[in-house]
Amino acid sequence: MFFINVVRQYERAVVFRLGRHIGTRGPGLVILIPFIDTGQRVDMREFVIEEPKQTSITKDNALVDVDFVVFLQVQDPDSAVLNINNFVVAVRNLATTSLRAVIGDLTVEDVLARREEINTRLQVKISEETVRWGINVRSVEIREITPQSDIQHAMTQLLTADRTKRAQITESEGERQAAINVAEGNKQSAILEAEGVRESSILRAEGSRQAQILEAEGFSIGLQRIYETAQGVDSKTMGLQYLDMMKQLGAGESTKWIIPMDLASVAGGLSDTLTGLSRMGGNGDGGSANGDS
Repeated sequence: MFFINVVRQYERAVVFRLGRHIGTRGPGLVILIPFIDTGQRVDMREFVIEEPKQTSITKDNALVDVDFVVFLQVQDPDSAVLNINNFVVAVRNLATTSLRAVIGDLTVEDVLARREEINTRLQVKISEETVRWGINVRSVEIREITPQSDIQHAMTQLLTADRTKRAQITESEGERQAAINVAEGNKQSAILEAEGVRESSILRAEGSRQAQILEAEGFSIGLQRIYETAQGVDSKTMGLQYLDMMKQLGAGESTKWIIPMDLASVAGGLSDTLTGLSRMGGNGDGGSANGDS
């Protein structure tokens, strides 16, 4: 630095007097004593370190090329000048060794699948060392991970086999679900059919029951009517009915008859009736004779 210097807003000047650190100056005008004071500018802005592809070995002995960037910023200009000769080179080398250490703890599948975790672990691991240099590691971002060609071919075959397996599993699950749906439909159909048969049987039984009830009621009414009619029939009418029955029996082809005992009493009453009628007829004839004489 010159003896009269203008330190920009994003810079700081670390000043030494006779080789001894006396403090940090800036931003603004900084005046140094000629031949006694010296200064070193430090850029306080955030900047990026781009690392070329680094070949690392995974936990399962696979080679992968990793391309990443580191975002960092000077927080303490005094530490950045006093504690490290060239913090940019130091951070670059530290990032490379930290990357190989992190990749070595993971398999190739984990390296490809857990990129965010690798970024976080790298940032933490680098920050543990750079904090004493007055450097803050803002973030570490992996831009590209490229396995070796043989690993890529093997992973392609594995991916194809996995997709085929998933397709077969999905197809079998679909067939299984379809079979379940068909069985469930058959079950519901059988249940509905059984309920229909049950309802039909109940309706038929109810109809038969109502028909029997109506038939019994009709028979009861018929018996009641017969009973009521029989109450008004006298013995003479019953005798005439028995005579009519005997007439029908005589017209038949039977040679033997079985006559109930009650028929004799009815016949006796009928005989008395017929005798009375005959006497009445005889008296009528005698009266006519007497009248003629």
